[in-house]
Amino acid sequence: MADTSAPIELPVIDISNPHDPAVGKAMLDAAAKYGFLYVNSKGSDFTVEDVNKGFELSKKFFASPVQEKETCRIQQNNRGWSGMHAETLDPEHQRTGDFKEAMNFGDFKDDKAQQPLPPSLAPHEGQINEFAKLCNKTCNRVLTLLALGLEIEEDFFTTRHDPTSGPTGSILRYLFYPSIFSPKTAAYKHDKDVRAGAHSDYGSITLLFQRPGQPGLEIRTPEGTWAPVPIVPGTSAEAAGYPFPPILVNIGDLLSYWTDGLLKSTVHRVVFPLAEQQSPNPQDRYSLVYFCHPVDVTELIPVPSGVVAKHREGHGGIVGKVGFGGGAGSLVPGDKPLTAHEHLMSRLEATYGFNKDE
Repeated sequence: MADTSAPIELPVIDISNPHDPAVGKAMLDAAAKYGFLYVNSKGSDFTVEDVNKGFELSKKFFASPVQEKETCRIQQNNRGWSGMHAETLDPEHQRTGDFKEAMNFGDFKDDKAQQPLPPSLAPHEGQINEFAKLCNKTCNRVLTLLALGLEIEEDFFTTRHDPTSGPTGSILRYLFYPSIFSPKTAAYKHDKDVRAGAHSDYGSITLLFQRPGQPGLEIRTPEGTWAPVPIVPGTSAEAAGYPFPPILVNIGDLLSYWTDGLLKSTVHRVVFPLAEQQSPNPQDRYSLVYFCHPVDVTELIPVPSGVVAKHREGHGGIVGKVGFGGGAGSLVPGDKPLTAHEHLMSRLEATYGFNKDE
């Protein structure tokens, strides 16, 4: 494994006014430099209760019997439960699968889940749907600001991510990473295993909700080292101003591809941090994630941005690989543009072996 750097300092952006060009410029700068940024929870659409309820439902599900989870095992539509070691995000460098469990929820239709829900979650279908709606609303704020930063129409991205106009690849995901001393991690080997292998996300943007005292996320620096990402940035005094830890936002492969690599899809992973390995009372790690994708039929035509054109010209018209496993952002005039669904299925095939035709 590469050496680990000092914790990275990422900007915190207030998105309470998603129509402020200055905020859009700040968000674009962070997305182009780091690919990661924090959204101030005071300016988000979530209450403390919304977030707490989300984590409560997640814990309830992962504590349920395996037999119940099996009733909603993940399908090729990327919805459902995946068990310990079911995913291997970085097979080239992992000796075994990820030390995590996950539960994926796809689009709701008429406020109803379009997939089986286990007994632990079926009574809470409405709560899960409402949380996903709030995630989509927050994503719209971020996407509007990115459009402003790119100096294109404010609704360029949001109209292409509107779930009321057709199915999307968006996923709300519950994640559970057992602590280092859990029976579920008995096979763990120090300096060899990780909770989630190195990868980049393959959607537009990702929202990540975390709990205090449950670290582990690291991002790959340009120097090739791993930098821990604090759950709460800044000093403890600053942290006191947040109703809950800021939402971490990162750029995915699709948005990087869509902007010819201007927006950075940064490789990241989740590890067993040293502090946890040395702690007498290590915590399990839980997180809530929302992967935002456009409507399936959206054609990934070049973003009509002078900012993107200038970036492309600065690279001689050639754009390199996007993200961890994505192809080049070669949106050349005359080429048939990919649709959002085709892009998603190509990434699922690369990551999980899913069949594009299905």
